[in-house]
Amino acid sequence: MSVTIKDVAREAGVSVATVSRVLNGSPNVSESSAKLVNETIERLGYSPNFLGRNLRKRATNVILVIMPNAEHSLYMKICVGMQNYAQKVGYDIITASSNATTTVETRHMNMLFNRTVDGVVLMGTNYNADSLNKLAENYDIALCCEGVVGAKVLTVTVDDEQAGYDAAQALYAKGHRCLGFIGAESTALSASRRENGFRRALAEHGIELAPEYVYKNTYDQENGAVAMEHFLKLPKPPTAVFAVSDILAMSAIRKAFEMGRTVGRDLSVMGFDNISMCELTNPSLSTVEQPCYKMGELVCKRLIENFTADRKDNAYYTVAHKIILRESTGD
Repeated sequence: MSVTIKDVAREAGVSVATVSRVLNGSPNVSESSAKLVNETIERLGYSPNFLGRNLRKRATNVILVIMPNAEHSLYMKICVGMQNYAQKVGYDIITASSNATTTVETRHMNMLFNRTVDGVVLMGTNYNADSLNKLAENYDIALCCEGVVGAKVLTVTVDDEQAGYDAAQALYAKGHRCLGFIGAESTALSASRRENGFRRALAEHGIELAPEYVYKNTYDQENGAVAMEHFLKLPKPPTAVFAVSDILAMSAIRKAFEMGRTVGRDLSVMGFDNISMCELTNPSLSTVEQPCYKMGELVCKRLIENFTADRKDNAYYTVAHKIILRESTGD
């Protein structure tokens, strides 16, 4: 039979509570008692069941981050902000990819249900608002990057509608009056809000975004190229194109070059996110920056505070975005 904490206490001639305090690093144990307990643990070969102990305490000091995929540098930049904050306060971050599927996401969520992590940050989720609200009654969860309408849970994101609006205004200010939009037929709230903001800005200038200047499919990179090919075959191609992600924008730029256009001179292209590749592409990509590090810090800080709070913070936080103009818009 394996050695138990009771065996250690009996052999050392102390209480089980004293052994527990030593294992937890409590200062409320005399130096001599701590030495005796540690020597007894080593002599008996006792291995503490830290998992079981953490489950009883309902604390593991671990936060799980579930992202739709692990290939997008945007998510990893947010995780860096989370990790750096978490380390300062004694927490660890682990990550998992759901592949944007409900089955995989639910399987990862079992880590929360089994109390092997203290909380979960969802960077895009298949859960609807009702499901999230029910989960939040018993577990500590947060949304980052993607909000869910009606979800009363801690959320950190940018103001996607305002960001889409600002992107359109930046292109309009550069003299563009015929614009194309590359979006996504997605349940993601951000995609529709970026489109709404873009349309609102154009409407304020009396510009109607005609159906032929809108292409929406998935976020898969090839759709940027398909969209650009569609636009450039129109009788009157747009002079500027805004895409709801940098990946779509980069794919669109590649196709434009294949079709004989010089992006930044013949045509302007703007993306969204400011992923690492934006400055490395040729031309460098103008974009709407999401402040990933700050988002990661904030969601991590607020979630950890919720672990011990009497009243949970279920606020919707928006972090300021920024328009960055580079070579793809002639800058």
